[in-house]
Amino acid sequence: MKLTVNGESVDVGDGINVTELLKVQEVKMPDMVSVELNGEILDRDKFDNTTLNDGDTLELLYFMGGGA
Repeated sequence: MKLTVNGESVDVGDGINVTELLKVQEVKMPDMVSVELNGEILDRDKFDNTTLNDGDTLELLYFMGGGA
């Protein structure tokens, strides 16, 4: 199935959940990523139970600290 992840088309297997997608996308620090699914921020405790569907749009949002 096709998803849009951070503006790019990605092919993944059917029945994949958000946690599995983070592994496929090789996200190094998944604990530091927020996921927006079809315009809605997804609670982290729902990553394992949220099955993605063909045509879904996701934004992987990386939050970083720092500055002066």
